[in-house]
Amino acid sequence: MSYYKAIGLEREPFSTSPDPQFLYHSASHHTALRRLEIAIRLRRGLSLILGDVGTGKTTLSRALLQTFKDEEDFIFQMILDPSFKSEYQFLLTLVKMFDITPDFKSTLDFKEALEKYLFQKGVEENKTIVLLIDEGQKITPENLEVLRTLLNYETNEYKLLQLVIMAQVELLPRITKIRNFIDRVSLKYTINPLDETETKEMIEFRLKQAGLNGQNKLFSDEAIRLIYQKTQGYPRQIAMLCHNCLEEAVMQDKWFVDEDIVRAAIR
Repeated sequence: MSYYKAIGLEREPFSTSPDPQFLYHSASHHTALRRLEIAIRLRRGLSLILGDVGTGKTTLSRALLQTFKDEEDFIFQMILDPSFKSEYQFLLTLVKMFDITPDFKSTLDFKEALEKYLFQKGVEENKTIVLLIDEGQKITPENLEVLRTLLNYETNEYKLLQLVIMAQVELLPRITKIRNFIDRVSLKYTINPLDETETKEMIEFRLKQAGLNGQNKLFSDEAIRLIYQKTQGYPRQIAMLCHNCLEEAVMQDKWFVDEDIVRAAIR
């Protein structure tokens, strides 16, 4: 039997998979999500979301997709790993992703086909095309130039491509040096780690999403304080440590996580 079933839960509460149903909307995550939605609906062009490893950028991107899932006027495509070694490979991926069939297969043909596609969908059919890139710090300078070119396509009123880049903070100094790229950023927002109160709320939210009765309590306040001190509020680390704490509690035949359980899990 899985540990979470042993303590009366329906699902695993502390998986590190990017399930939007388990995204705790801290002040930082809530603001990022709402501002992204506004930028996309207004067709503002380039949005940049920054954050350290484990702050929840990937889960946030999935939550953004969920926000638009029932709206037919939005075309979303997502790149999970943009570490393409050449401009050609990157452009080939983009045309395949958007189901475009260029007449020939050179980088110039790919760019012309993408431009034609964006004008057809964005102007003639009045669709909003969104390209969401995770792990944006892996984009090469050559492919940043490809993206800059795509952002040039616009009408008098709006950009034809809505580009959302989720990246670690190390991307910022790189693109700051590219003047004609950083100038196109319409939204730049940094996701911060949680504070102690938000850490407690995240743990309780995930347990509730996993089926815990609202009247029950699985973690003591002292345990949560110790979890916060150890993780410094990084959501992925919180989830991993809480998972280990519940496993440790089950192995000790206990149904409540106190400081001793947390210390044992840390060890």
